[in-house]
Amino acid sequence: MALQWVILTYLVAAEAAVALLLTIPSPKLLKMRLVSLISLILQPALFIVPFAGFHLLDIYWKNEHRMMCTSEICTAAERDRFEKSFFKAQRNAILCVTACLLYWCIHRICKYHKEIQSLEEVEKRYKDQ
Repeated sequence: MALQWVILTYLVAAEAAVALLLTIPSPKLLKMRLVSLISLILQPALFIVPFAGFHLLDIYWKNEHRMMCTSEICTAAERDRFEKSFFKAQRNAILCVTACLLYWCIHRICKYHKEIQSLEEVEKRYKDQ
């Protein structure tokens, strides 16, 4: 089970790097090429959203069916184990939400860059007339 969280962590790190690359100032030609390349990658990378969604459902299901350790019978080790698993579930839920949010941000940034490029072309045509 830990491998899927490692994969999701690397995907979130890669998405964050791509979002950073898209938002830093760069020459226009480089920015256009970078946006077109990332736009081509975005459609196959859509698997991130259902992957993270499935993991969110898995976290929810495990949370609903988790043994509660609130009585006086529980030992200190059992309470620690319960709290540790609860914090891990929270961390993983944040990771899943971040993966979806970063994908959406990258998609919107690419779309805005394409819209700006098309508006610049329209403006150039009007200036030429």
